[in-house]
Amino acid sequence: MRAVALTRFGGPEVLELRDVAAPVPGPGEVVVEVAAVSLNNTDVWTRSGAYGTAEPAGWLGPIDFPRVQGADVCGHVALVGDGVSEDLVGRRVLVDPVVRYSDGPEPLVAAVLGSEVDGGYAEQVVVQANRVHDVTASPLTDEQLACLPISYGTATGMLERAGLGAGETVLVTGASGGVGLALVGLAAARGARVLALSSGDKAEAVREAGADVVIDRAGGGVGERLATLAPAGVDVVADVVGGPLVAEIMPHVRPGGRWVVAGAVAGPVVELDLRQLYLRSISLLGSTMHTPHQFELLVAAANAGEIAPVVAGRYRFEDVRAAHEQFERREHVGKLVLHW
Repeated sequence: MRAVALTRFGGPEVLELRDVAAPVPGPGEVVVEVAAVSLNNTDVWTRSGAYGTAEPAGWLGPIDFPRVQGADVCGHVALVGDGVSEDLVGRRVLVDPVVRYSDGPEPLVAAVLGSEVDGGYAEQVVVQANRVHDVTASPLTDEQLACLPISYGTATGMLERAGLGAGETVLVTGASGGVGLALVGLAAARGARVLALSSGDKAEAVREAGADVVIDRAGGGVGERLATLAPAGVDVVADVVGGPLVAEIMPHVRPGGRWVVAGAVAGPVVELDLRQLYLRSISLLGSTMHTPHQFELLVAAANAGEIAPVVAGRYRFEDVRAAHEQFERREHVGKLVLHW
């Protein structure tokens, strides 16, 4: 079969289209024929080795080369291994990209498709049968479904951990990015009032995704805008940005509010007055991707047609380098999708 191999750390030029052996399902596994895969920050940062500290590394540590990337997979079950029902063959499925969760009070991400094991930048991919979810009845297209696992899974995990409910006000930072746009759509679907922080040139797309108000982060005065828009304070901040705005926004979280963070694109080291937290009983929550239950909630929303992911661009796998180049320019709103 054909696959895109990550041959070493580097720029898009390290991605090579190759002929490789087709996967064979083992006990408890299935082979999925890939229909569409979307791009994520994890693809670009793993490719470039940007997760490392002193040495380049993949997301969760060293990775083996060549590696087939691609965590966001929608496709159809082609083969099943021993112990797996033949009824799955032909079903359209969405793949949970977490191939191994850690033990503990909350399942945490321990291994991810396309990082620790080969993923969906291929005509076929082998995964555990308990990681595929039937989306045959979903009104979403294959491409839209492929937008969901990482970005929408991360967003679902954030909103679940923060306990966002109908009628509450949520501030979404980085609202035009993959996770940010997912947060906007999912929060709106929950009946929340959505304030979105984004650049002005992407404001209309963010509104169309479900934001009630878009605040232009380039205009300054974010704190003053929040004081007007939410005089009693926002209930939840869903943050993927971090950086200097943390100190400006924190005073505008209501007493008893929640701040959930799953990214730090503006900087991981922030200034924080701890009195803002403990004197007003604000909860600060870290969130990495999703649990199995949270992914099931996302699948249910997809099957019910409650969400509408935005496909910003389509590329054939032969043009994967160009797709990575466009992704790194950060000019798009929505997801870039690869297909055969």
